[in-house]
Amino acid sequence: MRWLKLPEPGKRLQCNSAQRFICFAIVMELSKVVKRESNTVNSEFTITRETPETLFILWRSTAKSLPWSCLFTLPPWLKAWWNVFSSGWERHICAIRHHDKVIGIAPLMLRDGEARFIGNADVCDFLDCIIAPGEEKAFFRILISHLRQQRISHIVLGHVRPDSLVFTHLPAVAEAMGCAALCIPEDVVLELQLPATWDEFLLLLSGKERHEIRRKLRRLEETGKIRYRTLVEQGAIELELTTFLDLFRMNRSDKASFMTGQMEMFFHAIAGALSAEHILKLGFLDLDSQPVAAVMCFDYNSIRYLYNNAYDSQFSALSVGLLSKVFSIQDSIHLGMAKYDFLKGAEEYKHRLGGKSLSLYTVRVNL
Repeated sequence: MRWLKLPEPGKRLQCNSAQRFICFAIVMELSKVVKRESNTVNSEFTITRETPETLFILWRSTAKSLPWSCLFTLPPWLKAWWNVFSSGWERHICAIRHHDKVIGIAPLMLRDGEARFIGNADVCDFLDCIIAPGEEKAFFRILISHLRQQRISHIVLGHVRPDSLVFTHLPAVAEAMGCAALCIPEDVVLELQLPATWDEFLLLLSGKERHEIRRKLRRLEETGKIRYRTLVEQGAIELELTTFLDLFRMNRSDKASFMTGQMEMFFHAIAGALSAEHILKLGFLDLDSQPVAAVMCFDYNSIRYLYNNAYDSQFSALSVGLLSKVFSIQDSIHLGMAKYDFLKGAEEYKHRLGGKSLSLYTVRVNL
């Protein structure tokens, strides 16, 4: 094959008709490649960096087209976490659009070549991306290409459920793009499918546990006047959140150590943000008008999430901690909830109250 000799600068290239035809054909093929890449990455798909404010707008506007199913990736939760814990990270919330239609959102943060979910395992039990059904492969393909351009060397997304979009789709897409992907077991959540009635719930338990719950309830009723009350209004929750935090510290020494000044700030932030959306429910078990136990729960998409609980250790002999959860389950059934999620951790009481275990994972992708 003969190569064309390039002319001196400022002079025209001299070539015959056959050579001109070859050059024209090469230029046309190159233009097709450039155009095809542009249509795939730039023309068809666009990526925008979202702020907490624009993410709220997207949440409202895409409520019907995107499955905002993960409680811990809702915009009010992400904003509360970021305002308290984000030191040292760069916020990188990516919204991917296909022909101006949002097909998905990845609430990420970046540092030292690593991409993670906004959040951490201490206060976010599981996380996920928000992706329109049927767009999962395209979404993760574009996201990986984008993060490569940002010089991200690895993605570490956890904790995720086995039915999360990250777990079910990201590893396969990553491997198809030549990346190494790994799913690492980390922890478990326990959840309970709620029946229609309280009596049906009791029948789900073992005979021994059924007897124990009835015995504990009877003993508590014999001790004094009991009342279980649920706070749902933002103002009432803000007034009594301090009572919950005090009970939390009275519970155990490890809980008292956990509730640092920064953590208390987060609890106040999340209580304000989620009660404003009518998601937070604060339940108190009173004995002779004195709060002795409490549960912080979130009701979202017909699921009650037991986020945290607290009780005065002086009343531990009366099992007020366990019974506050029993009353919370009873309240969930009364409201017609479909599921009671005990969230992360394999504590024995969750099994005793009918919870079934589900593994949580971290998905790691080396780009």
